[in-house]
Amino acid sequence: MSIERRNFTKFYLVVPLHHISRTASLQLVQMSSSMKKKVLHNRVNRDELKEQLSNSKEARTTLSFYKYYHIKNPSFFRDYLYYEWSDLGVLGRIYVAGEGVNGQMSVPSSNFEAFKKKMAEVLFLNGIRLNVAIEDDGKSFFKLAIKVRNKIVADGLNDDSFDVTDKGTHVNAEQFNTLTDDPNTILIDMRNHYESEVGYFEGAILPEEATFRELLPNAIDNYKDQKNKKVVMYCTGGIRCEKASAYFKHNGFEQVYQLDGGIIEYARQVEEQGLKNKFKGKNFVFDERLGERISNEIVSNCHQCGKPCDSHTNCANDACHLLFIQCEDCRKEHEGCCSNLCNEFIKKPEEEQKELRKTTEFNGTKFGKGRYKAHKGGLLG
Repeated sequence: MSIERRNFTKFYLVVPLHHISRTASLQLVQMSSSMKKKVLHNRVNRDELKEQLSNSKEARTTLSFYKYYHIKNPSFFRDYLYYEWSDLGVLGRIYVAGEGVNGQMSVPSSNFEAFKKKMAEVLFLNGIRLNVAIEDDGKSFFKLAIKVRNKIVADGLNDDSFDVTDKGTHVNAEQFNTLTDDPNTILIDMRNHYESEVGYFEGAILPEEATFRELLPNAIDNYKDQKNKKVVMYCTGGIRCEKASAYFKHNGFEQVYQLDGGIIEYARQVEEQGLKNKFKGKNFVFDERLGERISNEIVSNCHQCGKPCDSHTNCANDACHLLFIQCEDCRKEHEGCCSNLCNEFIKKPEEEQKELRKTTEFNGTKFGKGRYKAHKGGLLG
């Protein structure tokens, strides 16, 4: 590790800027100049990247991580991550904000150890848990996208109004099973409705909301008269529960617990320790896979024909892009589309499509997260 990189991780992320020595400042300038010479974003066509990934036989490891931490210059840190990771062949979607970093990605398995060493060079990421995917075909991401955001999760909260560090108690899989066996426990799924639609924990209260921003205040209001009960919450990898559990405690809930590492870590512990698996179905994931199987149960139905199915897809019409559940038979019959309108639209010449997009409303125009069921709501018309 070079001197300039050591000083980046030691000073720029941890020590306030006015505490950086003149020597360290010069070293940071040198590194910044080096970064400017390198293209720090993807320049290859999306379709070409997808084709490259589809044809690749390279073994890749899919993982996720998050860390709440006060980052003093998110834009510079974003560039630093791209500078460090792109040469390792990292692909994925990473959000950087003043409050921390949230990443879902895949790494060439041959570079996994090198990637972990890079992570350790950043002081606040040293030793962080990496949630490795349960089911992984190596096709989860096709490009590296690192974006600066106001928050690493859109929660709609004013963090200055409550103590975000006063979080719920983390519990492992065995403790989670014990707690959720207690009839005095409220088990809340802190994910969106389309996630819980294909998989959930036994006895969980499932959300109706399409976003975490909507879900959190509604959950507080729904259970405001049960603050004396134990509240256990879970999400995919744990990040949403970090804020949610603190917000519940801020609103007077006394016994708040969160599943450490979320569904991903729970599934790993259940497998390794031979515990009872209380999760049914698939764990929805935000990458090209759209889900990983945790148990053999299929708990949802095709939105078009109604037969048992838990495979999410996005409508093949890019002007619609509705997220919905579609079985293989319906995929063939409707050519990956959610409606006859979309099926007819994608067969039109490109120039005609461009004009029609200005005035045509598709299912996904307003309801992009698949709440509306085609076989019930007439979406195939």
